[in-house]
Amino acid sequence: MAASNDESHIARIRDASRRLVRELGFLRPTLAATDLPPSAVHALVEIGARGSMTASDLSAVLILEKSTVSRMVRKLVKAGELAEEISNDDARVKPLSLTPQGVSTLQRVDAFARHQVMEALTRMGVEAGRNLPESLDSYACALQASRTENKSGDKEYGVE
Repeated sequence: MAASNDESHIARIRDASRRLVRELGFLRPTLAATDLPPSAVHALVEIGARGSMTASDLSAVLILEKSTVSRMVRKLVKAGELAEEISNDDARVKPLSLTPQGVSTLQRVDAFARHQVMEALTRMGVEAGRNLPESLDSYACALQASRTENKSGDKEYGVE
């Protein structure tokens, strides 16, 4: 077995991944100094990055069931964070966009996240953080490729 795939190497990556999830706050009921759950914060970030997207597109990006995204979108619209419009081309399509309140929330989320990353990078030092963006992106892309190439999901690994 290659050194990068030995059990201790895999265990260290899994441990670091769990700690990242905890340290980034994804196990808390709210995220990034907002009163929103992690999935809602991610929805605002993704819609903000694209300017507009449908609930179906958001479901695909967040890897969440359409019914889950539909409930979340309703709550974000009701809370004044999102606006739901009707497409000129197809009345069934309802593009989502941030309201001014949603833009303000996203700005606070971005400031919180930038501060969190800058603090961590400062503690890591320049050399240790130099290749971190590429390494994290490569890892995320590999995880995505594994998920999308293996549509059977968690059941193959005995996880339900």
